[in-house]
Amino acid sequence: MSDNKDIMSPDGEVNPINTDYQVGQDNVALQIGPFGLDIHNRVFMISGLAIVAFVLLTLIFQDQVAPIFGAMRSWLTTNLDWFFLSAGNIFVLVCLFLVVSPLGKVRIGGTEATPDYTYAGWFSMLFAAGMGIGLMFYGVSEPLSHFGSSFAGTSMENGVRTDWAPLGAAAGDAAAAAKLGMAATIYHWALHPWAIYAVLALSLAIFSFNKGLPLTMRSVFYPLLGERVWGWPGHLIDILAVFATLFGLATSLGLGASQAGAGLNYLFGIPMGTTTQILLVIGITALALISVLAGLDAGVKRLSEINMVLAGLLLLFVVIVGPTLAIFTGFFTNLWSYVQNLPALANPVGREDVNFTSGWTAFYWAWWISWSPFVGMFIARVSRGRTVREFMVSVLLIPSMACVLWMTAFGETAINQLVNEGYNAVADAALPLQLFSMLDALPMSEITSLIAIVLVIVFFVTSSDSGSLVIDAIAAGGKIDSPKPQRVFWCTFEGLVAIALILGGGLTALQAMAVSTGFPFTILLLVACISLIKGLSSEPKSV
Repeated sequence: MSDNKDIMSPDGEVNPINTDYQVGQDNVALQIGPFGLDIHNRVFMISGLAIVAFVLLTLIFQDQVAPIFGAMRSWLTTNLDWFFLSAGNIFVLVCLFLVVSPLGKVRIGGTEATPDYTYAGWFSMLFAAGMGIGLMFYGVSEPLSHFGSSFAGTSMENGVRTDWAPLGAAAGDAAAAAKLGMAATIYHWALHPWAIYAVLALSLAIFSFNKGLPLTMRSVFYPLLGERVWGWPGHLIDILAVFATLFGLATSLGLGASQAGAGLNYLFGIPMGTTTQILLVIGITALALISVLAGLDAGVKRLSEINMVLAGLLLLFVVIVGPTLAIFTGFFTNLWSYVQNLPALANPVGREDVNFTSGWTAFYWAWWISWSPFVGMFIARVSRGRTVREFMVSVLLIPSMACVLWMTAFGETAINQLVNEGYNAVADAALPLQLFSMLDALPMSEITSLIAIVLVIVFFVTSSDSGSLVIDAIAAGGKIDSPKPQRVFWCTFEGLVAIALILGGGLTALQAMAVSTGFPFTILLLVACISLIKGLSSEPKSV
């Protein structure tokens, strides 16, 4: 690093940093060639060429790679489900430790730093980070799936496999099955995933704002690796972060394309299938490219605001016209059921519901972890000025409550339609269609379904756009204002990877690559916990 002893905050204010971390990183970024690219040569070249090769090989050998992807996903989630569950528990415990320990008094940006955003603005951005394609895709299907498998219990009714049931309980008891199904859903969308994001987000924020290091993954490991973070150990960390983020995004984009295609089929009769999904990926990637070229404020910010308004309207509509009382009471009863069942759901050993832990939880944790650089960097950039305790409590609770409300509204509505109204269309529908089948039983279904399609598409665009910014920042050695052609490259290849995976095995291939890159990144994130605590220990505490 240069001899500069200060770091510039987002608002232009210069803040003192910990000079123990003034290091020589002059070789992290390199300006190359006539195109004016500003990249970290080794990270960009290796990750970029590997992604290009992956896309080409997957497109050329579609039939051969499909069973490989299926075998990868099955082996990793079946044999390593205990590892993913244990890692998720460790991240939650680390976050809780930071809340109650004296380290919670450390302030992001230094003792004199002040927040860049008000509480209202900060909370809304944390909430926005928790909303995405995943909530749209699984908001109806996951609660209904867990309810169905729990209600089937030990039987094989309706072909439900009993080992998919969370904790394998509640046979024949609809009320108990509904509570258990919602508890299992909340387990996948509340504390554990947000603890994953919080650990990495806090690490990036501390080592960037407090230590003066680049906003990239390698910086987190400086307390453990020292100057070696600027050599090959650091290169490999950043390359792995690029892979994890890219394939995590590709998984989400693939899910979004399948759901948008299902919605278009429902509303307009457009044929469902691979061709429609690919055309959607191409079209939405083109929109994301326009957003990339428009810049952060004109592109991502405006689209995010549209997201928030549309998502809020759709949620409010479901609460009002759906089983309103069941939703309101369910919010609290579901939370209590989650608390009661959390120790059993989080237990990594001796489980009989092995297909629940491997088919759902292990995949989710790997997916969240592969997304962690993306979400973590966003949260880090908007959290300067907060204490560690304030940061952890807010990042764990605010988005978790938003996710609980969303899942309760959509899940309780779908379960109520099935149990109390005898409406079987949602349960019988293909997974991408279940949201639209649920909306079909409510008033103004064509309008709300169109809003849902637009929401999926806009989430698709903002994820691709924001993801390309994060990946480019990692590949550029931590720079957040690199030339636009680099962002265009990553945005384009996010779409191409999603297309390659759709052709190479569909949903199974998408999930396989998220798990495959999430596994090594889980190890990396566990080590990052040690580095974070060590880094925080050398920081002065706020009064």
